[in-house]
Order: sequence, then C-alpha cells, then structure tokens
Amino acid sequence: MADSAEQPQPSAEAPIPTLAEATATLTAPGQGFEMEELTIRGIPTRTWKLAPATLRSILELSSMHGDNDFLVYEDERVSFAEHFRIAAGLGHALVGEFGIKKGDRVAIAMRNLPEWVMAFWASIAVGAVVVPLNAWWTGAELAYGLSDSGSSVVFVDEERQARILPHLAEMPDLRSMIVCCEEPDPAGGRRAAQGSEVARVGAGPLAAIPFAQLTGDAPEGVTLPEVSIEPDDDATIFYTSGTTGRPKGAVGTHRNSVSNLMNLFFVSTVGTMRRRSAAGEAGGTQNANLLSVPLFHATGCHAVLVTNTAAGGKLVMMHHFDPDRALELIERERITIFGGVPAMVMQVIDSPNFEKRDTSSVRSISYGGAPCPPDLVRRITEHFPAGAPGNGYGLTETSAMTTMNAGDDYVRKPDSVGPPAPVCDVAVVPEDYEGVEPPPDQALDPERTGELWIKGPNVVRGYWNRPEETAASFSRGWLHTGDVARIDEEGFVHIVDRAKDMIIRGGENVYCVEVEAALFEHPAVADCAVIGVPHPVLGEEVGAVIVLRPGADVGADELSRFVGERLAAFNVPSRFWFRAEPLPRNPAGKVLKRDLRTELLGSTPVI
Repeated sequence: MADSAEQPQPSAEAPIPTLAEATATLTAPGQGFEMEELTIRGIPTRTWKLAPATLRSILELSSMHGDNDFLVYEDERVSFAEHFRIAAGLGHALVGEFGIKKGDRVAIAMRNLPEWVMAFWASIAVGAVVVPLNAWWTGAELAYGLSDSGSSVVFVDEERQARILPHLAEMPDLRSMIVCCEEPDPAGGRRAAQGSEVARVGAGPLAAIPFAQLTGDAPEGVTLPEVSIEPDDDATIFYTSGTTGRPKGAVGTHRNSVSNLMNLFFVSTVGTMRRRSAAGEAGGTQNANLLSVPLFHATGCHAVLVTNTAAGGKLVMMHHFDPDRALELIERERITIFGGVPAMVMQVIDSPNFEKRDTSSVRSISYGGAPCPPDLVRRITEHFPAGAPGNGYGLTETSAMTTMNAGDDYVRKPDSVGPPAPVCDVAVVPEDYEGVEPPPDQALDPERTGELWIKGPNVVRGYWNRPEETAASFSRGWLHTGDVARIDEEGFVHIVDRAKDMIIRGGENVYCVEVEAALFEHPAVADCAVIGVPHPVLGEEVGAVIVLRPGADVGADELSRFVGERLAAFNVPSRFWFRAEPLPRNPAGKVLKRDLRTELLGSTPVI
C-alpha cells in the first residue's frame, strides 16, 4: 500500500513541481502509485498496481496500529487493537450464529456510532455485501431497502428498529436484527439494548439480539474467519435514487473502494510534494479526522472511514453535526482533517465561537457533495492559514472521489472540482449522444459542454438487479453521470449544470420525481413540480409548485406533513407556491422547470 509519508518531498531550495511533474514522479515504474492495465469484466481498465487487494486486507493491516485511538465518540474511545478484536469476534458470530456466507447481504441502519464501523468491517471481513441504509429514511423506505437487497441480517440502533418493526411482513428474507442503543447510561457509556423475538405475519419470527451480546467474548489474538475474497467480488450496495422510480442499489466491489482509497492517498501525496512547508509538517503525529457526514453515504464510508482505517487515523464521530460542537472537538482532539459538505465548513467559520477555539491543528479542509461558492476558498485560507482547502467531485457510482481540486490549484481555480485521479478518464459528450464510448476524435475545446462520462477502477459494476437501468447508465466501463460539465485546457473539470432532475440539499440528494410522486398522492393536488431554491447555508432548498384540484383547499403545512409521512425529512419542501394556471410544459408534456424557476424565484413564495 502506498504511504504518503514515504514519498519524495521538496527541499526548501528545490522548485515546487507542477501538478504534471508531481504526477509523473509518483506514477513512474517502481513508485508507490505505479499504474497497470487489467481487463475487468472484459473491459481494459487502468488501475493502481500496488493497491490493497481487498477491504479485508485493510482491516488486517489496521491491527498494526495497536493501542492508538481509532474511534472516538463522546467519551468513548476504541483503539485499533480493540476494534480489530471486536470486528473479528463479530465476524465469527455472523458466520457461526447467523449463517452468513460470502455474497450474503448484511445491512446497517443506524446513526454514526462506533457499532456502525464495527458492523461494517466484521461483515466485509467474512465476504458479506454490506448494505448501508439511509438512517433518515422512513420505516417504509428502510423496509424497501432491506427487501430489495435481500438482506438477511440488519444492524440497527433502537430508533431505526422502531421504524422497521411495523414493516416486518414486507421483508421475508430478513432473519435477524442486531441492536445497539445510543442513549447514555447514568453509570457511564451507553445503555445496553434489550434482546427479543418478534412475531410477524407471513414469515417466521425475527430475533432481535443486543450488539454487546456478540462482542464481549472475543479473546486476545483472535483472527478473522477464513474466507477467500477476490478484488472484483461485490463489497457494498449503496442506494441512490434516479430520475424515475424507487432508489436503486449501486453495487461496489472491493477494487472500487480500494481504488478510491488510492485516489485519495495520491491527492494527499501530491499536495505534500507541492507545499513548501510540507517537510516536517505532520511531525509524526496521528491524523485525526472529524466525521461530520453520514457513514451511510459513499463519502463517509469510502472516503473517510476506509481511508482512516488504512492510514491509522483517529476517527472522531459526532452524534449529529453542530458547528460549536465541531469546534470543541477540533480543539479537544487536535483535529487535522475536517470538511463534509460546503455548508458545514461555512457554519464552522461563521460560528461566534470560532475565535474562542484553538483550530491550529487543522491541515486539510476538504468537501464535496454540493455546489460550492467560489468565495469559500478565500474564507478557508483566511481562517485556517495552515489548512489546505480542497473541493472534490464524485458520486455513489464512483465510490466517492473522481476529481479533486486542492491547495494552490483550488485557490487559482475556485470554480473547478479539479482534475481526475490518474486512473480515471473523463469526457464530455453531447447530451443526446448514443454511443457506448466517447467519440474518439474530439478536439480539446475548453468551452465545449456536455454530459460528463467517467471511467476507472472506482466505477461500480452496475445497479442491483436492475439490468435496464444499468445498461442506461453504464457502457464499456463508462458511467454516464447525468451532470453537465466542461474540461479546460489543463484537464480540470468544471460542473456546469445537472442534467438529472435533482436538488442537493446540504449534501443530501433530493430527487424531484420522488417528491412529486408523494405530492401527487394527495387528493387535493392536480399537478405539481419540485424545483431547487437557492439557500445561503444548505446550497439549495426544496421548493414545490402546486396546482390544486377544482374546489380543493389545502395549505403548505398539510402538504409538508403529508410528504414527511412518506419520505425522509430532507425531501420535504420548505417552500410552496400555489398556482391557479397550469404549469408551463413543452409539446411533449414535460414541465419547463427552468422557465418556472425564472418566473418564481423573484417572487415571494408561500411558506
């Protein structure tokens, strides 16, 4: 595995290498980021030659960090050695008590808790396919994810357990729940969950087993259960929505995740090479990452959790994001890396307590997942003089990172998401293009825009049991992102627009068609359209334009409640407009949302 600490660093007198020069040095034959071409599922693919073979191998190597802190949650601390012992013991329980075999799906539906991490690594280690479910989903949405994935075991906290229980009849494959509690115990730590057996109609009883019951007996020196895992075996299913229908599961392999890990290590190493102050900067201290995004997103899992496990970093977990609590933890835990989505960074900087806290330990502030105001980079350099800002781009389907703009390049081009990782190819194609690979004869044109396509070892293999959707979004290893972009003369990607009908609200993807489908279920709604509304902190907020049926009378509060009963809270519109006239449509019947935004956003919405 490549280690950024072992890579060449500039001396005080040596000229700082360009991005191209640093890339050439690091990817040269025999270097830590050497590349090779492999045929994966019949497609020639450029890969990292020295990447770890599987996620299991990352867990095995993590035990070498011994007594160093790995997980910090409130007043709880778990070392790397203790975590490995728990994960290995839990892995044996999954195989022995629950009958989990390679390829079986094991779901996780809980907040960011230490048990989330332990469940992930234990399941990965035995060859299971981990299904992280959105903790903010309703019970019906969680039931859909469990049923669609065919998960036989689910790790839950008590809040998610309560949501799922009324829907047990919808999940015949689910055999067991492993339950943890997030409530504090007056005696210290957290209260233990209670076990039970739950009856259900149309299927056998379901066992609910306390998490602690499965992890207390693993002896020192425990090893992982024996299982053979290959790089291109399935590892994860992350659910992502689309422009039609219900959420679909993006199936990621071990190679996908470790490729993302290497992409991030590469970016970090390039940044070290190109900073004058890099030599001695880390001082041999352990990195500490403030986890401010959910682990059930690809960013939280692949980019933060996997990377910290591999690099020996301390992962400081928050019960929920709060800027003042974030500042307290930055000072207390000497946080070196934090970020999430741009809104979180802005809230930390804008906190009235910012000047009262010691933030000098911070060396990297990276974010993505939402449109980023170009002025944010200036604010970061002003408030974190020792910190290197970074803005990345990726999707669930790319296992997190594809491009990254960091350091001086980001200061120079604050409106770009950066160049792709060396193993990734990007191209812009006409939005109505029907080929399976980008046109081979496109001349470089920094002004040309089109749909962004991505190819690389981090691109997932497709959607779970969705052959038609897979064929529509993937061709010859290329992912059709649905985002409109341009690529400048230096290879930096600029996201221009989203072709998908989607709103990014504080890092959560809100798919308009899902919200519209929920609104259409209300008997008073004759027609509706959901649009993105600019928001100074969240980036975008959800707005809904409603045409009522003749004689109907319903208000914004009722419609908000109605949607909230069917979809996760982040989907609920916060602004409503009610129209007497029909929505503007083209001859094919499609709502002209750009015209609608232009018409409405200068007016005062009904709230």
